[in-house]
Amino acid sequence: MRFKKIYIELTNVCNFRCSFCQSSKRKKKFMSPEEFSAILFYIRPYTEYIYLHVLGEPTLHPQFCDLVKMAVDNGFHVNLTTNGSMLDKVEQVFADKLVRQCNVSVHAYAENIPSEQWKEKMDGVFSFAKRYSENTYFSFRLWNNGAEGASDFNEYCRNAVNSFFSTQIEDTLSRNVKIQDHIFLQNAARFSWPGQKKLDLAHKKCYALRDHIAILCDGSVVPCCLDANGDMVLGNVFTSPLDEIINCKEAVEMKQAFARNEIVNPICKDCGFIL
Repeated sequence: MRFKKIYIELTNVCNFRCSFCQSSKRKKKFMSPEEFSAILFYIRPYTEYIYLHVLGEPTLHPQFCDLVKMAVDNGFHVNLTTNGSMLDKVEQVFADKLVRQCNVSVHAYAENIPSEQWKEKMDGVFSFAKRYSENTYFSFRLWNNGAEGASDFNEYCRNAVNSFFSTQIEDTLSRNVKIQDHIFLQNAARFSWPGQKKLDLAHKKCYALRDHIAILCDGSVVPCCLDANGDMVLGNVFTSPLDEIINCKEAVEMKQAFARNEIVNPICKDCGFIL
């Protein structure tokens, strides 16, 4: 079995507090370099692409640059999802052309940065992206359509993009809008994480266990990148072989059900993510 990508959570610690994100009662932890190295070894037969994100802000990890280099040295393509607040502190990995794609959750600024600082912060990440876009794809995410106050904030963001990049992006529901080569603005509706709302879905398309899996900062393997609470742990890579974990009875039944667009796990019944 091969996966298109595997999510690795370097830490579940974050310096932002977003109503968008799932709250978690898991113990706060930073994955050690030794643990990360072991995970790279375990997942090597299963994918070439890793995404450094589940919950938490990965660039807060004190050895972030070393871990990215370790992954690239082991033949992996590194993708990052970040709130962008620490990019200047991890700039070396971009200068060294080690990051394939960087997704910046710009929608997080609405709740965590005073409005009078929006322009400064946005211009900062825009400038960073422009500086390193020759070798890294950048996606500025506005995954908040339909949320309270999002319309005004998103209009501000589009105007900021137009001003900085000298473009003419209008109010659009297009999912991906090209700003310039390797730089995009991505629009999407705000969704509810598993357990945030009672949805009681019976049918749903999902790529969990087919397209990807996620490994939390303690080594727990979960079916997808939205299981931020570790409610569907299939096993732990530090105590069981990954092949055994992804082929356990629960994983096989879940994967087969998703192939029929059916839901068997109660946690998934309340997931509002729409593909």
